[in-house]
Amino acid sequence: MKKEYDFSKGERGKFHNPDGEFNLPIYLEPEIAEFVHKLSVKKDIDRSQVVNRLLKKDKEIAEF
Repeated sequence: MKKEYDFSKGERGKFHNPDGEFNLPIYLEPEIAEFVHKLSVKKDIDRSQVVNRLLKKDKEIAEF
């Protein structure tokens, strides 16, 4: 690493995207991850779809 860097030609906010969205990683416990994996294979759908469907059902139950 250099002692100093020249930012005199830098452009502030060049890569800033105010409408950008962040997808945060979610870490599942091993037992739950295995359940989701097996269900995704059985239903032939992506694991994230399994998790989203399960969470949507939980949301419906919680709002009842």
